[in-house]
Amino acid sequence: MSRFQHLLLILTLCTLNLAGSGAVLAAPRLNIQITGGVEAAQPIAVVPFGVSEGLIPSADVAAIVSADLARTGRFKPMPTRDMLDMPSTRDAVDLREWSLLGMNNLVIGRVEAEGTGYRVSFSLYDVFRGNELASTSLISSKAGMRHTAHLIADIIYEKLTGQAGVAATRIAYVTSSGSGDSQTVTLKVADADGYAPQTIVSSGEPIMSPAWSPDGRRIAYVSFENRRAAIYVQELSSGRRDLVASYPGINGSPAFSPDGLRLAMTLSKDGNPEIYSLNLLSRELIRLTDHYAIDTEPAWSPDGRSIIFTSDRGGSPQIYRMSATGGPAERISIDGDYNGRASYSPDGRSIAMVTRINGSFRIGVLDLDRGITRLVSAGDLDESPSFAPNGSMVIYATIYGGRGVLAAASVDGGGNQRLSQDSGQVREPAWSPFMK
Repeated sequence: MSRFQHLLLILTLCTLNLAGSGAVLAAPRLNIQITGGVEAAQPIAVVPFGVSEGLIPSADVAAIVSADLARTGRFKPMPTRDMLDMPSTRDAVDLREWSLLGMNNLVIGRVEAEGTGYRVSFSLYDVFRGNELASTSLISSKAGMRHTAHLIADIIYEKLTGQAGVAATRIAYVTSSGSGDSQTVTLKVADADGYAPQTIVSSGEPIMSPAWSPDGRRIAYVSFENRRAAIYVQELSSGRRDLVASYPGINGSPAFSPDGLRLAMTLSKDGNPEIYSLNLLSRELIRLTDHYAIDTEPAWSPDGRSIIFTSDRGGSPQIYRMSATGGPAERISIDGDYNGRASYSPDGRSIAMVTRINGSFRIGVLDLDRGITRLVSAGDLDESPSFAPNGSMVIYATIYGGRGVLAAASVDGGGNQRLSQDSGQVREPAWSPFMK
């Protein structure tokens, strides 16, 4: 039996006992370790923000901004201990001083009281050209200071790279701890830096395949909480969830359409795993594939016109593409005897997928125009790739130190990071869209 077929068998045979479910406000956060970066990362100084007298901010904005920029692998923030001066206003800035320290850019800022919260102001400078690149103020609640810092990091990142930043986005992932009757499996959502984790649902049964709606307000996932696979769609703000598929056999691999109105999925209710499309408003269910082989793991193209999926119709698991309304399918993965779990990049020009190389399962990014696959991971069992909403990185599940962890790799070979908890397993990551 192939690994592809074995995984599908697991989906139908998992029968662990339910331990319970419910929402929890907080959970252990992910620890992030930067494991690589761009060799020519840009030096930047993010000076500790000035604070109005007597004010104690709820978060260190400069430290968060600095960490966000460092995680991209494209910037090398100056350690605070190496700074000779710490200006917080325009009048106090001497760019010649920062030029002598080898900085390309400088960020200064200030936090002041604003009602029951804060006004956070910052300025970004080009040290060598001697000009100000950006300057703005953001109003923040006390509880929202970390998010405000992420927004500032994204403004800086976009100004310096021309690409939208992802510090203010979120990730969904599944954790598991214990075993047997004491096993707890939890679907969580956290900020992209691992902070502010929230439990969406917790169970003694498997939870898998989290998928974000395009507006970032809902998550679809597969749960075995009633001793059989079922697909749920849950609102993050209210916790309200809808059961959308609970047919006999496999109910798996949910994927939202770009307009959020349909959900592609894998069902075996007619005897064989096939791809279906469910209208979330009318609940009309349309079968898209009709083949004796296994068809699974659908993903929509960004324009909503086509769907890619995994099928072994050619003798081994490969990636195929068809119209979003069904019809003939063409194979788009060329190299290797195993390619699966694919997802589109935000611009639709490439896909991330699991590919087998010399017996190891790696994450590859396939350029659809050139037909070239670039490996971005180096583990033995890497799986569940998901693009960042700006297309710069891919997050995936891997094994490190004998435990399941998450890792993120730059598509262009730049920054890499590892995300783990102090205990238990972490898997099934899904990067959110840009949050409105």
